[in-house]
Amino acid sequence: MAGGLVGLLDDVAALAKLAAASVDDVGVAAAKASAKAAGVVIDDAAVTPAYVQGLAADRELPIIKRIATGSLKSKLLFILPVVLILSEFLPDAINIILMFGGAFLCYEGAHKIIHAIQGHEDKDHGAPVALQGPEAEEKTIKGAIRTDFILSAEIMVIASKALLEEEGAADTGIVQQGFTLAAIAVLITVVVYGAVALIVKMDDVGLAMTQRDDAASKKTGAALVAFMPILLKWLTIIGTAAMLWVGGHIILVGTHESPINWDGIYGPITDFEGWLAGSPILGGLLGWVGNTLASAIIGFILGAIIYAIKSALPQKEGAAAHH
Repeated sequence: MAGGLVGLLDDVAALAKLAAASVDDVGVAAAKASAKAAGVVIDDAAVTPAYVQGLAADRELPIIKRIATGSLKSKLLFILPVVLILSEFLPDAINIILMFGGAFLCYEGAHKIIHAIQGHEDKDHGAPVALQGPEAEEKTIKGAIRTDFILSAEIMVIASKALLEEEGAADTGIVQQGFTLAAIAVLITVVVYGAVALIVKMDDVGLAMTQRDDAASKKTGAALVAFMPILLKWLTIIGTAAMLWVGGHIILVGTHESPINWDGIYGPITDFEGWLAGSPILGGLLGWVGNTLASAIIGFILGAIIYAIKSALPQKEGAAAHH
């Protein structure tokens, strides 16, 4: 009996070690794959605050919570199973889906720039919500979750692709891949919407500080309140730039990889990046900047083409009002 108990305890200890190692592997893989999706994460964090502009201050955090919950459900219940099935049985489809998502990001970025040049007020895709009340909230939340779904799908697909490219990924079971992607989904949702909550409440914190007695708090609070419109404006610019950069880079790399395998654009840009990287001073930085600018240019050109095609197509009366 004692021997059997000792053997059982040894087995439990071995299983515990194995589980700990698996958790560690999941954590490391999740961190690496999340880094690959950083560009889309920045885009997500930059786009989302616009959805709660114009709403009552006491409703901002509840709305962000509902959007974050919807985002996490989308990642775990819809996107994750589809990505796992495709990565297991149709890995080439991952690249095609990624390119469609990249084209959407290119269109969104070009759409914002073209409307800014034309002097149009952008009333969709993250526009400030001026109306108050339950109907405005529901519309805001649905619109935010819809946009987030596209960005979340991009993040999960990029993460899955990064996992497949890791050395030894062929030996990684689908269960561990699932846990890793689930960890990525939770991590990115917490980071993005935690940052969004901090951003949108910054002016409220500043306003509260202006009502304190000491002069230092009043001055700091006034600076925070004044800084918020500037921050939101720069977040819009950063989000647009991220859309073009990430979308263009996805398209650029996608043309090089299976099933397209075409180097007509990828080859020259990679050669140019290598030439810049060969500089004795800041070569690595110059190479990255060159590739990033090229990706953004590609993103804008593709996005402008899609925008022109979409504008030329017959549109419903409600949709035409936005353009």
